[in-house]
Amino acid sequence: MKIILDAMGGDNAPEATVLGAIQAQKAYGVEITLVGRGESILEVMGRHGISDLPEGMEIANAEDVVDMHDDPGSVIHKRKNSSMVIGLRLLAEGQGDAFVSAGSTGALLTGATLIVKRVRGIRRAAMGPAMPNKAGGKTVIVDCGANAECTPDFLLQFALVGSIYARKQLKVENPRVGLLNIGTEDSKGTQLQKDTYALLQNAAKLGLLNFVGNVEARDVPLGAVDVVVCDGFSGNVLLKSIEGTAMFMGSMLKRAFKKNLASKLGYLLCRSGISDLVKMMDYREIGGTQFLGIRKPVIKAHGSSDALAFRNAVKQAADAAEQDFTAELEQSLAVLAEKKEQNHD
Repeated sequence: MKIILDAMGGDNAPEATVLGAIQAQKAYGVEITLVGRGESILEVMGRHGISDLPEGMEIANAEDVVDMHDDPGSVIHKRKNSSMVIGLRLLAEGQGDAFVSAGSTGALLTGATLIVKRVRGIRRAAMGPAMPNKAGGKTVIVDCGANAECTPDFLLQFALVGSIYARKQLKVENPRVGLLNIGTEDSKGTQLQKDTYALLQNAAKLGLLNFVGNVEARDVPLGAVDVVVCDGFSGNVLLKSIEGTAMFMGSMLKRAFKKNLASKLGYLLCRSGISDLVKMMDYREIGGTQFLGIRKPVIKAHGSSDALAFRNAVKQAADAAEQDFTAELEQSLAVLAEKKEQNHD
């Protein structure tokens, strides 16, 4: 298993990427290719007392870096010698099993689509983060920012890939798929939601997924569904709202526990449980978000990732490579395409 890591992507690169890669290699035994400026990578290692490149690690030199302000559509041409583009090309050429980058989301999605390519039949790749929920599991939000404007066909494909991802990657048996809406009734929402609802119902009748109907935003973190389907704009708002609420509640708890001596003693008694809660909501423990619908795993790590986050992103990439579901997704898409042709006839 070999993971390709963009050593120059992210706010804390190359320090965090290099240290995270070293930790991941030791912890999980995967081979890692660090793509970036060789001198900078070796300099980081030297500062931490590492004189030689650790066994199982190699450097693929790349002198250029994708800037967060670069136009995503022109990156693969204007920044063809960048760490991101070279890393994606290595993945496409079979010189690695998965790719991790904390660089520009738009550039990474564009590069993954044009270089690594989409799964046959997929019209748009989507971002599918897995958020912890009250039920103790995780809920996949797909899409959460890659496609602001969608068609019902796009959302149907998001549901398929999200369902397979939840079953294969998150080990959820028969994942419940819900359509994000302003109410649970099938008459709710805009024409997009109404048309998508009908398509999801049809897919459920074909046995391709377990569609349970509309789901409201408030019920997503409660674990009402395992996969919530939405356009990228709505999904991003949902995701950021959940993150913001978690941050707000965390700060309120901290303030409450600091109120007086009794509250401070109370904190000491429940510190372990609070630490577990904080860890569950920490993006660094998750690693990153996989682009669903791309032929090979491409993981987008958070832009401010530290060494721990990169370590877990590498682990996530390795797990994704082991649980490849491309063939199953293509088969499901073929069934839908065949059914669509029959309806037209």
